Amino acid sequence: MADTEAAEGQPNKKSAAIMTIAGLAVLTLLGAGGGWVVGGMVAPNIKGAEEAEQAKADEAAQKKEGEAGLPHISTEANNVVQLEPITSNLAYPSENWVRLEVALLFNGPPDVKIAEDIHQDILAYVRTVSLQQIEGPRGFEYLKDDIQERVDLRAQGRVSKIMFRTFVVE
Repeated sequence: MADTEAAEGQPNKKSAAIMTIAGLAVLTLLGAGGGWVVGGMVAPNIKGAEEAEQAKADEAAQKKEGEAGLPHISTEANNVVQLEPITSNLAYPSENWVRLEVALLFNGPPDVKIAEDIHQDILAYVRTVSLQQIEGPRGFEYLKDDIQERVDLRAQGRVSKIMFRTFVVE
């Protein structure tokens, strides 16, 4: 009698495991299908996005062609090199920052290596300046003079003038 109870208990355990696996498989398929449907509704239409991006690129190319007729100030013909914008924190107070855009007027053909060296030198100098040193018109004049002096030392006479395009302190 004990043998018949054991024989009946094993098929019950197997059928319970099979039912659990089948239930998990059905739930997994439902979850995957639901995710696919919701993803299709939420995600943007990729073809439409690619077409819009291509249209923007074409429009930008046409805009550049239209602007090609206007001369740019920083060209080799003008011997002017515009440096990348310089953005740095001030020495004191350190929560204030300064942004400079500077252009260099070379005496002869522009030298990119010297321009990059000057850019790094100006950046290093601006990090040592405090807000009190550049306050007001006199402070700005002192800053211009200091940077001109550094440019003269670095360029050894190859740069005749430094032009400030923007100067922002925040």
